[in-house]
Parts: sequence; structure tokens; C-alpha cells
Amino acid sequence: MSENRQIVMAGNTAVRQCQRPSGWLGRFVLWRMNASHSKLTDWALAHVAVEKRHTILDVGCGGGRTVSKLAQSATEGKVYGVDYSETSIASTTRTNARWIALGRVEVRLASVSELPFADDTFDLVTAVETHFWWPHLASDMREVLRVLKPGGVLMIAAEVYKGAGTILSRLAEEHSGRTGMTLLSADEHRQLFTNSGYSDVQVLERRDKTWICTIGRKPRSSVAH
Repeated sequence: MSENRQIVMAGNTAVRQCQRPSGWLGRFVLWRMNASHSKLTDWALAHVAVEKRHTILDVGCGGGRTVSKLAQSATEGKVYGVDYSETSIASTTRTNARWIALGRVEVRLASVSELPFADDTFDLVTAVETHFWWPHLASDMREVLRVLKPGGVLMIAAEVYKGAGTILSRLAEEHSGRTGMTLLSADEHRQLFTNSGYSDVQVLERRDKTWICTIGRKPRSSVAH
């Protein structure tokens, strides 16, 4: 096997594991995600209100670090995590074992395309380093809108996006057709939220870190569609 082919195969494996972790390699990827995404998560969460009685959903909960951070803030509420990777669900469960035992956290195997929750359930929905993998981004955004309470907030954050300028982002853009990632610019993030029915949309960038955070609210007078 040629060296180039080995590199391509290794790259494909890495992409698959980031998208849907599985097995021992997936467990390692999730451990790395918990560490590498922590500061991005802290920065993004600083821009939304996490109140003690909030009911919160983390979409694409991965290794479970974001769920844990949210549970520490929503001290009288409840935090749910969903992911379509069984390995991610197991990791989030381990990371949040104490909160789960206290009834403060619940983790479910599910896709963002079909969330197992009633309309108007959540005060806040978060998605860190995951929305670019969502299979049907526009309709998935509306599915999240459905489960938000009127006035509820969706916050998504990423360090890979179109126009970020980093080597990683440029590589992701170049190979997005093969990987299936949907990379958006800052303006396209704003349009995505607005076109999906969200109001009060904010797009925040920290260019020294090439981080992006987009926040939108479910209109109080609107019905999800």
C-alpha cells in the first residue's frame, strides 16, 4: 500500500471517529474532545444565561464534559444529553455518573433529526463542535426549535468554520465534499438561524482562537414549523 493511500485511510478513520465515535479509538477521541473543547465551551456558555432551574439539552453530547458543566450551573434543573453514537452515550454516562445518580442528568441515544422530547421542553439547547455533522442541517435546526420553549435559546459553538483561516479549517473546507461536513461562514450561520425561525440572532467570533458562537431565540409568539 502506498504512503499516500495510508495517509488518506488514516484521515478517513479520523473523520469517522470525530463524526461518530466507536470502539477503543472512539473512546480515545472522546477523551481528547473533553479536554480540547473545554475552553471553547466555557467561552460560548459565558454568552448565554444558564439559570439554576433551567431544563437544558446538549445535542451531540460526545464525551459529556458540556453536560457536566451545565449540570453544575442548573443546580435545581435538569440536563439532558443526546448523541447517536453508543460510545458517546457510554462516555457521557461515565462522566456524569454522579449527576445521573442524583437525577440531575439523563442521557439518551437519539438523533438531532428526531429528538425524543415534547414540544416546548427546554429553556436552553447547546451544541458544541457538532452542528457541522448534522445530517439535515436546516430541518434539524427546526427540530431543535420545536423542543425549545417560547423564548428559549439555542447556542452552537465551533472552532472549525468557513473563513476561520486556520490550517484545520482550510483543510476541512477543502475536503468537506468527502467528509460530509457542512461548514458555514459567520454570515451563513446568521442566515441559517434566521431562515430556521430564530430571532435575536447573535454571531460572536474570537478570532485569536478562531472560535465562533451563534445564539438564537425561539420567538415567544411563534409556533415551530
